[in-house]
Amino acid sequence: MGREFIPLFDDWAEFYENTVSGLDIEYREVFENYDKILETVAIKSNNTVLEFGVGTGNLTEKLISLGRVVYGVEPSKVMREKTKERFKDLHLYDGDFLNFPELRGKVDSIVSTYAFHHLTDEEKDTALKLYSTLLGDQGKIVFADTAFVNEEHREEQHRIVKEQGYENLFADLKREYYTTLEILERLFEKNGFQVSFEKMNSYVWLMEAVRVSKI
Repeated sequence: MGREFIPLFDDWAEFYENTVSGLDIEYREVFENYDKILETVAIKSNNTVLEFGVGTGNLTEKLISLGRVVYGVEPSKVMREKTKERFKDLHLYDGDFLNFPELRGKVDSIVSTYAFHHLTDEEKDTALKLYSTLLGDQGKIVFADTAFVNEEHREEQHRIVKEQGYENLFADLKREYYTTLEILERLFEKNGFQVSFEKMNSYVWLMEAVRVSKI
């Protein structure tokens, strides 16, 4: 459920900002248009927002600036500490996509960037089923994450990264649970969501899913 990656998050916390700003050449394409991606996710959210994988609080900042009420969930203690330094009044909890404290009020939107791939496809299905019960009619999920169009696209992207000599990125793409748009569409629809996808860079897709029916 993503917690197997916590040691990586803790280590990454110290140089996360350098990575997302494009200073790490291996990940430059992954984080291309990073600020625009965050802004797009924030703008598409509504009212009370549950944010998974808060990290160091970059998306959180965008949400707060738009007047959203934010409940943040982050499994890494190091990341949580960094975010708490920035937003002392933020509702911030230890948790992950599947395990998090019960919230007092209703949630209008669920958001996340660069994190949903920490769940296996089976866990993604479980998570979306849970979110369908949290959101009311027309409630929204807005995620941005690396995904592949299909398996052929996955193989081609792996080939390109390997030829580029980006060993760390190649290892990440192989180790973590990146999936395809075909699978994501099926999972969202199975759990009562109507989903659309928008390509944000060579790796990242925006996923906007509206709850249209109870499962």
